[in-house]
Amino acid sequence: MTPATTRPDVKRGTIPVFATATAITVSNIYFTQPLLDQIARGFGITTSTAGLVATAAQIGYALGIVAIVPLADRAHLRRLSTALLAITSVALLAGTFAPTVALLGMATLVLSASTVLPQVIMPTVASMAAPGQAGRALGAVGTGLTMGALLSRTASGLITEAAGTWRAGYLVAALATATLLLVLPRYMPAGRPSEAAPANGYFRLIASLPGLLTQHAPLRLSAALGATVFAAFSAFWSTLAFHLTAPPIGLGPAVIGLFGLFSVPGALAARYSGRLTDRWGPDAVNALAITSALLAFALFALAGQSLVALAVGCNLLGYGATSGQIANQARIFTARPEIRARMNTVYMFAVFAGGAAGSAIAGVLYSAYGWHGVAAGGGALLLLAGLALAGRALHGRRSGRGVTAVALHERTGDAAVSADRA
Repeated sequence: MTPATTRPDVKRGTIPVFATATAITVSNIYFTQPLLDQIARGFGITTSTAGLVATAAQIGYALGIVAIVPLADRAHLRRLSTALLAITSVALLAGTFAPTVALLGMATLVLSASTVLPQVIMPTVASMAAPGQAGRALGAVGTGLTMGALLSRTASGLITEAAGTWRAGYLVAALATATLLLVLPRYMPAGRPSEAAPANGYFRLIASLPGLLTQHAPLRLSAALGATVFAAFSAFWSTLAFHLTAPPIGLGPAVIGLFGLFSVPGALAARYSGRLTDRWGPDAVNALAITSALLAFALFALAGQSLVALAVGCNLLGYGATSGQIANQARIFTARPEIRARMNTVYMFAVFAGGAAGSAIAGVLYSAYGWHGVAAGGGALLLLAGLALAGRALHGRRSGRGVTAVALHERTGDAAVSADRA
């Protein structure tokens, strides 16, 4: 990381701090998943009831994206980040000492809704990037996001095993999040994203979300690509455990958990996709990402019984999903600073909706056709993404424009042009 990644007026070390903060905060969404069996035993409840805790985490995060992230277009970012970290820390402590599973679920819902800080940081870091370096900055922070999601399950499992109680996972998460209170706000901008923007009320901010999708072609493309690629990604991960436990593979849960670690090299490699986005534009990186994911599903279909092939495919798929997200967000963050958080809200809502649909489709396909049905379904979703990207390229040629949205932004310095006319 070089100082040229951010503007000269941005505090040195901001990018590493943001990447660390996204890794820690996003882990609060996923660290509960390996603890569900321990939670069930601790409260003397069924595993399905304990599973509602993980469901509460997903619901809370979705609510936070829609209800909280738009505030980043109008709020003082330093105050907003402080408030979110404080609420998350208190909710994690409440979960640590929750006497019933109902209270644990409520605490998890609250902490998940307030831990949407990564989706506040992403448009912020795009605004802080030096000209021509937005993709690189997003790549660094996006890698932290992916690493936090991948490693949180492994870390919480090890902590719980060492401490002998699931409550230790909540306590460590509370301490890590509270530590960010001492660091992150100092690196966030003190003011609003755009002081010149009118101070619209909260409900007007929320009401403006659907209109953004109709007004901004780059947002529609990023949303379509993000939804379809993440649907394929979720289809794979939601059925992988069934495939690995079934004959002839027949692995146990401990080994299955290692597949999250197997994906780390691909996630780390995706960091360089930010630089490629700055150089080639987001469309080219999206094409590379979709190709990588398609190769992964080809491996799953042709060599699905090979653990080596599955591990290689995990990395190809992880690289494709992370690289695609970096390119998608680079495309939408060429919009005006005062609407970037809401653009990200719409984009992330589409991604989560796609993930939910992909998991549901995969369950049906696996029940009806087994692993090959899932591989075919994931490949079909990725082909839809490819068609959307090809349609964008054809439209660009017919309109006579050979300049990508990012390149146009860099040449003119007018973010509104690249967001509204692309």
